[in-house]
Amino acid sequence: MKHQFKARFALAAAAALSIAAGVALADGLKRTPSPAGAEVYFIAPVDGATVTSPVTVKFGLKGMGIAPAGITFDNTGHHHLIIDADLPPAGAPIPTDANHMHFGKGQTEATLELKPGKHTLQLLLGDFGHVPHDPIVTSKKITITVK
Repeated sequence: MKHQFKARFALAAAAALSIAAGVALADGLKRTPSPAGAEVYFIAPVDGATVTSPVTVKFGLKGMGIAPAGITFDNTGHHHLIIDADLPPAGAPIPTDANHMHFGKGQTEATLELKPGKHTLQLLLGDFGHVPHDPIVTSKKITITVK
């Protein structure tokens, strides 16, 4: 009984913090600055490529460094891969769902299981708290076809 109460309390506390964070974000979260000329891009696959699943996606970054989520160093961030979706709002944390993959350990490539057909991919660099930098550091959206 005691453990159930603790678990429920922990869930309620986490929910309250999430709501509070959302309110703080809506009130104008200070975004982490990115340096002029910072660029994120795809090394592979290239725009227009026809590939087979699983698809290996390699991320490139110029003018900044990679740091895991939760680590704050100037001019660093970590990759997020947007699949078949538009970019999320810049002033809030990047969502975590099937269309928004987080690479918070500092990974620079991923292997994806994608269904046959056309897919769009776009990279978005996030700061220590998964929030896009200011100005936003994003790649061109590419389209690939999975056989």
